[in-house]
Amino acid sequence: MVDLLGSLYILIPLSVLLVFAIGAIFWWSVRSGQFDDLEGPAYRLLMDDRDPPVAEPEREKPAAGEDDAQQGGRH
Repeated sequence: MVDLLGSLYILIPLSVLLVFAIGAIFWWSVRSGQFDDLEGPAYRLLMDDRDPPVAEPEREKPAAGEDDAQQGGRH
């Protein structure tokens, strides 16, 4: 019986702290607007982009002689 009471002295304050921490996190999320628009992100995921992304043109590879000149003529 004594061992059970010793563990309760630890578990009850820890559970109270956990409840306050969860409450504080929930209060922060409500005040910061996390629950304001629950359906908007789901619809934004399904909407198409207006302009498709433009692919960048491929760069031309330098000729063998030009490559040596750019590297300082190393052999």
